Amino acid sequence: MGDNDTRKRLAEKMAGEITLSDCPGKTLKKWRKNFEISQIELSKSLGLSPSVISDYESGRRKSPGTLIVGRIVDALLELDLQKGSKKLSSYEDILRSGFNTNAIYDIYEYSTPILLENFAELIGAEKIFGDFKKVINGYTIIDSIKAILELSSNEFYRLYGWSTERALIFTKLSTGKSPMVAVRVANLKPGAVVLQGLERSEIDPTARKIAEIEQIPLMRTTFSVKKIIESLRREK
Repeated sequence: MGDNDTRKRLAEKMAGEITLSDCPGKTLKKWRKNFEISQIELSKSLGLSPSVISDYESGRRKSPGTLIVGRIVDALLELDLQKGSKKLSSYEDILRSGFNTNAIYDIYEYSTPILLENFAELIGAEKIFGDFKKVINGYTIIDSIKAILELSSNEFYRLYGWSTERALIFTKLSTGKSPMVAVRVANLKPGAVVLQGLERSEIDPTARKIAEIEQIPLMRTTFSVKKIIESLRREK
């Protein structure tokens, strides 16, 4: 897939998601933060005041129309190009073939961010470490054994979907140490990690220590995978 085709398909996805969202401003903010672009950078590129971008994202200003959304999306992609197309490159594999693997139980992107503490409540999770006042943009439920045995390093990164600000829910664990070590050595870090099926006393102290070093919110749940998926899908 060529760069122009990738850019076009990504632009269509972004613009469609923002335009059709129940909260366009929050969805716009999600994509801006995904691209690691500041309000000042975006507003300068568009020739607007930073307060205009802030007003759109907060909902203080009427939702932008399709023409303005198109300009904003083009500006985000152009700014990424100026920075070496880091984000565009990371999305290319997803756009090329999607991500289909039997190591994944479920993967989902929220159109607007969800507060981590609300997410934890949905799956009956107990906090082990971290700030649960932050937001996440999606989640991935992973068979940890198959992920370790079957996924290459590039495929592991694709567990993050469209945003690293997501919860990675690891299943089939004995202590929780292995997935946290994998997260520790990876360049990309998730917004949160959920250890499924473990009691608090069963969690290896190393798993918590890694969470503290990397400043990654860590939680555990004894909900079954089926119950987690049912709960999260009801919320969608």
